[in-house]
Amino acid sequence: MEGLTAKVFRTYNASITLQQQLKELTAPDENIPAKILSYNRASRAVAILCNHQRAPPKTFEKSMMNLQSKIDAKKEQLADAWRDLKSAKADAEVMKDAKTKKVVESKKKAVQRLEEQLLKLEVQATGREENKQIALGTSKLNYLDPRITVAWCKKWGIPIEKIYNKTQREKFAWAINMADEDYEF
Repeated sequence: MEGLTAKVFRTYNASITLQQQLKELTAPDENIPAKILSYNRASRAVAILCNHQRAPPKTFEKSMMNLQSKIDAKKEQLADAWRDLKSAKADAEVMKDAKTKKVVESKKKAVQRLEEQLLKLEVQATGREENKQIALGTSKLNYLDPRITVAWCKKWGIPIEKIYNKTQREKFAWAINMADEDYEF
């Protein structure tokens, strides 16, 4: 093909791979952190395709230990919240008044909130572990058509700030303004 450079081919290959991976990996019923993990997995497939590797950071083990301790602490908080909920339910069975029912509802909300926080931490740990030797930023900045990412974010209601930092949002402002949720590469 006339005028086809390695950069153009690599950009096409990376962008089409990202789009296919996003279609395969994104489940409609997932919450936002799980969808972001799906995006990072699709981005990782592109980085592997483009051979964008890095050495694991020197502080990787320490940061994973810190994250694991946060997960353990959140699990303990969740266990305490479940115990509180059970005792509140038992009190509500005995008393049967509006105040105890309100307490049960607030305990249910606390349990639900803690479960979401735990899931978010676990997703974060999975993402860090999977990305320790892959440089996602190189392909994101240089090889992926940003309109694919913008369209994906709009389609699934993901804030663009979760994918692109301020500098990247400024660089890709043209794509953010142009792409709608139906954009196909």
